[in-house]
Amino acid sequence: MPDSQAPAAANSCQILRVIAPEWTSNSATLQRFVRRHHTQAWQAVGGPIPVSLGRSGLAWGVGLHPSTHASECRKQEGDGCAPAGVFAITALFGEAGPASAFAQSARLPYRCASACLKCVDDPTSRYYNQIIDQDMVDAVDWRSHEEMLRDDERYVIGAVIAHNAACRPGEGSCIFLHVWQAAGIPTAGCTATSLADMTEICTWLDAAGHPLIVQLPEAEYRRRKDAWNLP
Repeated sequence: MPDSQAPAAANSCQILRVIAPEWTSNSATLQRFVRRHHTQAWQAVGGPIPVSLGRSGLAWGVGLHPSTHASECRKQEGDGCAPAGVFAITALFGEAGPASAFAQSARLPYRCASACLKCVDDPTSRYYNQIIDQDMVDAVDWRSHEEMLRDDERYVIGAVIAHNAACRPGEGSCIFLHVWQAAGIPTAGCTATSLADMTEICTWLDAAGHPLIVQLPEAEYRRRKDAWNLP
């Protein structure tokens, strides 16, 4: 896909814009944007909030943006990078039960965490980069996974970033928006913020707006903003 061709941001009415100072930065600023129709101008919602990125910064991910050049750094499993690019936000997850007020009012598909819910990060598994109820599979064919029910607050509420949606082995898995450990502490490759901000974001996200997250270093964002229909 040519670099000048616009990705799916052209049809979105909700965007989370995450801008980092450099490719190697492991912190950034998130700003919400909305518009009533895809032909209208973007409007900021709320103020900017701090977020943590992967410990190794950013690397190009597989999403809705045009393909990058082969020579550019691309995300790989276990590299500690958050994916750069434009990605759909497809679902919510958390510890709130299915009968909770949050679950009942969620405007994206919601999955309640349980001890059986796993996100598979083993590239050799047929379930790679998928959130799976372990009790529903015939046989466990993976050697590593993310527990979706944790003993800390990281996944008490969060959203699924559709990076590597085709589940191509080794190109990165289990990329979420989730609660950070603490301000300034990087992640293994996700984007994280405070519990209060994460709750507000998840409450705001709406499938009808085709929500996206765009994550880029500042210079890359400026270079691609107009062609990609970004705020």
